Amino acid sequence: MLVDLGEPSYRASQVWEWLARGAGSYEEMTNLPVALRERLASAVPLSTLSVQREAKSDDGTAKALFDTVDGLPVEAVLMRYRDGRRSVCLSSQSGCPLTCTFCATGQMKFGRNLSADEILDQALNFRRVEPIDHAVFMGMGEPTMNLDAVLEACRRLPDLGVTHRRTAISTVGWVPGINRLAECDMPVGLALSLHAPNDSLRSRLMPVNDRYPLAEVLAACQRYRTRRRRRVFVEYVMLAGVNDRPEHARELAALLDSSAYKVNLIPYNPTGAYEGSAPEQIERFRAILAEHRLPATVRLTRGRDIEAACGQLAAAGPPARAGARAN
Repeated sequence: MLVDLGEPSYRASQVWEWLARGAGSYEEMTNLPVALRERLASAVPLSTLSVQREAKSDDGTAKALFDTVDGLPVEAVLMRYRDGRRSVCLSSQSGCPLTCTFCATGQMKFGRNLSADEILDQALNFRRVEPIDHAVFMGMGEPTMNLDAVLEACRRLPDLGVTHRRTAISTVGWVPGINRLAECDMPVGLALSLHAPNDSLRSRLMPVNDRYPLAEVLAACQRYRTRRRRRVFVEYVMLAGVNDRPEHARELAALLDSSAYKVNLIPYNPTGAYEGSAPEQIERFRAILAEHRLPATVRLTRGRDIEAACGQLAAAGPPARAGARAN
């Protein structure tokens, strides 16, 4: 666009530098000529996404619902932690084609892959509110099915303050994507949505397991581990009476190498499909893993009251309270 306007190539870098620092308008970009700022303001939207609704949780978590230019819904979340961390949870697709039974996004109609610009614009929306320093691709969609755009976005996240080592990509076990991440030149983290310790149960919960069963998924994770020299984080949502029994914990401990994996137990956030495990059951499960020397933590649930927690993104959450915004 700037080249079409006859501007020198460095103008694009100037605009990006302002956006990455949180500029909310072209008017703020004071090293651009006034006439150019006016032309850009009238001809080029600041974002590829338009904010439709925003909500703020009692715990400080903020969620934004966007529309793409072709009218598809996308949600992203800003998580604020007491230690000062500001982490953005980004979507890579509108909806998700993989239909995991416990995930609200999987019950949506799948739209399409998002472009790198659409992914970055989710992060930039929150960067305009405050600095950010972590990013997780755990929002809508399967990131490794849209890996070119995801990695292109990852390359630019450091400009926003998010280093590659503070960026994590989550996958349900899409083996070709894991293999590509193993060869990626950026030291981004890998998180595996596992949720079951055997193929039979996992296929019930996650149909993708029929295509890529556990043995193939774990072999791909091992290739990542060998190549990147980093642990793989395992996400395990706790479903009452489904995958939370002591025998499941022992089976999980036998499945995973404690030197290669760390387990994150996730309290189930209601989507209508299951009941969540009681806190004491989650702690019992964690204790069994600890007995087998498999490191495990329990995820701190954030944003549940605005349907912004893990597994709840479905572009149909409650409207924001009057006056509520991301800040």
